[in-house]
Amino acid sequence: MHISFTHLTTDQLPEIKAIYDWYIKNATATFHTEPITLEQLQEFIFIDHPLYKSFLIHADGELAGYCFLTYHKKRPAYDRTAEISIYLKPEFAGKGIGKASLKYLEDVAREIGLKNLVGVITGDNTSSMALFETAGFLKCAHFKNVGEKFGKVLDVVAYQKEIG
Repeated sequence: MHISFTHLTTDQLPEIKAIYDWYIKNATATFHTEPITLEQLQEFIFIDHPLYKSFLIHADGELAGYCFLTYHKKRPAYDRTAEISIYLKPEFAGKGIGKASLKYLEDVAREIGLKNLVGVITGDNTSSMALFETAGFLKCAHFKNVGEKFGKVLDVVAYQKEIG
C-alpha cells in the first residue's frame, strides 16, 4: 500500500469534518458529543501555521484520513511542544496507516524544530495506546474518570516523546 501526505487546504475542511463527525457520533476518540462547525474545527486544525501542520492521508490514492499537529497549550511557553492526532476513515484502520502517519508527523515536527510530542488518548482506545507505545512514546499521565460519552465514564491517558 502506498501512503502519501498532502498539506490540508481550507477547501478540504468539509472532508475532514465528515471524518471527524463519524468519530463524534460513533467513537470515544473525541469527547465532542455533537457535530462541530467548520469554524470550530479550525480552532485546533490549522492551515499554513508555522508550527502546527495538518495533512490529508492518502492510501493508494484514496483519502484515508487526516493527521495534524496542534497546540499543547495556548501559551507561547509551550511552543516547543505539539499535540499529535490521527483520524482514519474506519475502513482504513489496522492497515499500518496510523504507524506511517505517526512517523511522518514526528519527522515534520523535528524539521520544524519542535522538541516534544504529546498524544492524548481516551483510556479505552487500546489500539491508539499500542500505536504510540510502539513508536517510542512514554505514558506520562493517566487521568481517571474525567470524561463521559455514550453513558460510559472514561479515563484519558497522555503519551509523550522527546524528539529534539
